[in-house]
Amino acid sequence: MAAELHGFAVVDKAAGWTSHDVVAKSRGILRTRKIGHSGTLDPDATGVLVLGIGHATRLLKYCTAFGKSYVGEIVFGVETATLDAAGAVTATYDMRSITADAVNAATHRFVGDIEQIPPMVSAIKIDGKRLHELARQGIEVERAPRPVHVSRFAVEELVPDAAGNPVYRCEVDCSSGTYIRTLAADLGTALGGGAHLRALRRTAVGSFTLAQAVALEALGPDHVVSPAFGMSSFGLHEVDEATAALVANGRVLPLEVLGVHGDGPWPLCDGSGVLLAVYERHGAGTAKPSVVLPTAFAPVGRGDEPQDS
Repeated sequence: MAAELHGFAVVDKAAGWTSHDVVAKSRGILRTRKIGHSGTLDPDATGVLVLGIGHATRLLKYCTAFGKSYVGEIVFGVETATLDAAGAVTATYDMRSITADAVNAATHRFVGDIEQIPPMVSAIKIDGKRLHELARQGIEVERAPRPVHVSRFAVEELVPDAAGNPVYRCEVDCSSGTYIRTLAADLGTALGGGAHLRALRRTAVGSFTLAQAVALEALGPDHVVSPAFGMSSFGLHEVDEATAALVANGRVLPLEVLGVHGDGPWPLCDGSGVLLAVYERHGAGTAKPSVVLPTAFAPVGRGDEPQDS
């Protein structure tokens, strides 16, 4: 009987697959029902999709908060209903005279703490209904702006498309919840016209990158890394044997006993690098477990790295 799998895997999602499709297929490949993902990628988008497997599904709520990196292409002069290449064209502009300097200057408006209005074709729920479900019914509702953070927004001029519309490659590092197609559309508006996004590819989610990703058809048990590896973006905190026993029992503990500071969360490991639990701040000077893992896993290390396919 095969050993149970508990950990994370990184799939390089292909275009045409939904994130749910990848999860469903992965369940058959890895022979376990307990699989989830850390953040939806649009069907036309490709790249890093992080899967949580077994007990690690309980850690996915932390992975969704990881920063993300993307590359894509912005087509100026054409607006679409979905803000990307999949949607119907809703407006066109002659933007052939825009310069690289102007595009670069305009990106600065969208770096730092900004607000975005989520697109109608998205998974956000309003009054219990997902926006994309309303959009399919031809219904558009008012959406409140949401705060996001963009730490990097770099652009590079490419060859115009067949219609002569300017096309720019973009690289974006941002917080979770940032819509790159909204960023592209807003940039087009800022330049006096419109734009849409095409060829979006996610290159990183926290410490998970394309270098670790495998095509779905190549996915196997050898590509599953430990829960500790997956939580390393937060920084791993080792506790001694006596404290590890208390952590394993879910005790509320003083921060100084855990050897942590700041706001958390804090992934706690034993001396072998096995992830025991994730603690969060609880009152003044104490922390409580949000997730306690019941099973011992392989430690982080060279033998725990994803294998190339």
